[in-house]
Amino acid sequence: MKSIRQGKVNPKESYCEIDGGQMFIHGMHVSPYEQGNIFNKDPLRTRRLLLHKGEIMRLFGKVKQKGLTLVPLDIYLKGSLVKMTVALARGKKLYDKRDDAAKRDAQREMDRALRERQKQ
Repeated sequence: MKSIRQGKVNPKESYCEIDGGQMFIHGMHVSPYEQGNIFNKDPLRTRRLLLHKGEIMRLFGKVKQKGLTLVPLDIYLKGSLVKMTVALARGKKLYDKRDDAAKRDAQREMDRALRERQKQ
């Protein structure tokens, strides 16, 4: 909690999973508290999220039925509570990844050509 208040939390590359009627977040990095002792917890440990049972069941149905993934978007403080915004997301298909890589390479080539032209 103290590390999160200091802003030392990174939800990138993390995801949420529903297991046994409870929701957990995997892969979220919360740095150990600097003024803590030797009993600090693992920064990447799995953490339980508190949701109403109806919310969990609704999300569970969508995840199982449509093949979506629960992804954390934002972490914020509200009073003494840490809250998280969670979204349903669909992963990219392989051909979409290839298209994005081709666009990125083309943009890089154009930028390189413009820089060389400006140097001359």
